[in-house]
Amino acid sequence: MTSSRSVAVGLVQLRCTADRDHNLAQAIEQIRVAAKGGAQIVCLPELFRSLYFCQREDHVNFALAEPVPGPTTDVLSRLAGELGVVIIASLFEKRAEGLYHNTAAVIDADGTLLGKYRKMHIPDDPLYYEKFYFAPGDLGFKVFPTRHSKLGVLVCWDQWYPEAARLTALRGAEILIYPTAIGWHASEKAEYGRRQHQSWELIQRSHGIANGCYVVSVNRTGHEPDPGGSGDGIEFWGQSFVSDFSGDVIWRAPVDQPATHIVSLDLAQVDVVRTHWPFLRDRRIDAYGDITRRYIDE
Repeated sequence: MTSSRSVAVGLVQLRCTADRDHNLAQAIEQIRVAAKGGAQIVCLPELFRSLYFCQREDHVNFALAEPVPGPTTDVLSRLAGELGVVIIASLFEKRAEGLYHNTAAVIDADGTLLGKYRKMHIPDDPLYYEKFYFAPGDLGFKVFPTRHSKLGVLVCWDQWYPEAARLTALRGAEILIYPTAIGWHASEKAEYGRRQHQSWELIQRSHGIANGCYVVSVNRTGHEPDPGGSGDGIEFWGQSFVSDFSGDVIWRAPVDQPATHIVSLDLAQVDVVRTHWPFLRDRRIDAYGDITRRYIDE
């Protein structure tokens, strides 16, 4: 009989503003709220320090970037050490002049910056012009052995790729965590909105089934206008959620308001599920060589 090994994960769904200091202050406040409620791991949304600036290609926005480690991780490291919580913080990283990444910093419960994950899959879609800003990640898929769990940290567009989830799980991840910034174009919502959201959630829930682990996805919420004023902007759909290895949603945040919530996960069940549904055992690793090809067109 497997004994319970629970961990409390705090999801902080935020409405971000143009005021970087305000965004950091509300993140700190909600991390404290989560910690007071018993959270041991707390995740913030993607690029929480600012509005989602990738709606336009504008060189001015590079001024929003910072080194990692840097000012924000210094503040959050002190907070993590004070509260004894793990913090996942998504930041616009300035690596060098002319070289930037979309980076998730992972801070352990003693305040140590364990490392960072640089977003591997970079989108280029209307209002999501991330290729203008970010070089693709070059650190690979990583697992962070925090005080409370082995965390696999990925970022937003990575959500759509089973390969990313699998390679992270194969490194021992018990929880896949996705800081996220995704929402509707106003002109598309009526026709496509339900299907877009359903697809986004289902693909992530499927990663939990295929890999026998929990999935935590933390989105932002609220409407953010196109900073150039030429479009309708993005209505971030919130609905941060936690799902288990059966794909069941354990908790889902509201659509249109900030939310901080704590979910208790029994990590001992990862072993139970992977033993009874031995997908990792039965993988035909001898037959997957073509997965590294762009397309099999021979």
